[in-house]
Amino acid sequence: MPHLLDPITIKSIRLRNRIGVAPMCQYSAVDGVMNDWHKVHLGSFAVGGAGVIIAEATAVSAEGRITPGCAGIWDDKHIEPMQAITRFIKAQGGVAGIQLAHAGRKGSAAVPQQGGAHLSSTQGGWDTFAPSAVAFGGDLNKVPTALSLSEIKRIQNDFVSAAKRTLEAGFNYVELHAAHGYLAHQFLSPLSNTRTDQYGGSFENRIRFLMETVHAVRNVWPDNLPFTVRLSCTDWTEGGWNIDECAILAQQLKAAGVDLIDASTGGNLGTAKIPVAPGFQVPFAERLKKDSGILVAAVGMITQPAQAEEIIANGRADLVLLAREMLRNPRWPQYAAKALGRATDLPPPIQYARAF
Repeated sequence: MPHLLDPITIKSIRLRNRIGVAPMCQYSAVDGVMNDWHKVHLGSFAVGGAGVIIAEATAVSAEGRITPGCAGIWDDKHIEPMQAITRFIKAQGGVAGIQLAHAGRKGSAAVPQQGGAHLSSTQGGWDTFAPSAVAFGGDLNKVPTALSLSEIKRIQNDFVSAAKRTLEAGFNYVELHAAHGYLAHQFLSPLSNTRTDQYGGSFENRIRFLMETVHAVRNVWPDNLPFTVRLSCTDWTEGGWNIDECAILAQQLKAAGVDLIDASTGGNLGTAKIPVAPGFQVPFAERLKKDSGILVAAVGMITQPAQAEEIIANGRADLVLLAREMLRNPRWPQYAAKALGRATDLPPPIQYARAF
């Protein structure tokens, strides 16, 4: 039975343990370009011993950003700053991952510290696109333009171009973002997708955008490198996207060459009632693993070493991804190793050894 501090190999990439850093937006880029903040932010997790560090939702086009401060990979100018980050992560023994994303109707928003509401054109905002002309609601009340078939193909091509740049930037683990109410999730859910063409209506039609995008990116992403997808397993709302549909999708993603599902929930409706509690999303990862046999990552309110160990040791997930807990303690993996009696399996860097 594997344990939290045991390594795992996905394709040709060996993670030194089963602890990862989930993507966390920093809202600190300028025109999509990462900078010293991102290097220190992501690099600190590699120094702290995480197996894989996944960079924040990185937009495949300028319109695909959530906010003006979001990172991007739609232009070659984004590559060089990322190379400095991936080199450092790898030098510290970590695996450099990235999440490729398009915000859809949730784009053109102010950064959280400025309220997070949709920005008008005079405030630096931009037009948003989605499967259907249905606004998210609340402060994100801008009505998006329903994508035409040619625009759908353009965005899919943007994902392909982004994947190619991802490789050049030195990332060796990629995650497509199909969760949290962003564009691919908007296609999946009948609450945000009211189309009547081949991209809406039936389950097969609603998953078409994601499946086509997966196939397109799979064609340019090396077979020997991990290719993963983040899914919201439920909208937490009657009539929305649900775990039963998600389990079927996971089977199809595995058949299409996806190596791992990062199992999250919610984000597509501001009115959803989400029962947040320690480990509340783990059962969704467990269900996908059981039904499809695909590798899964569990996320959400995982904060304690014993809690994370239980998830892995009982076969409920293959990885645990931490977010806010890593912000509070970037050395969490080393802390967990000590707490679980395996400190020698994850020693600190020599520069910090005297403190341990």
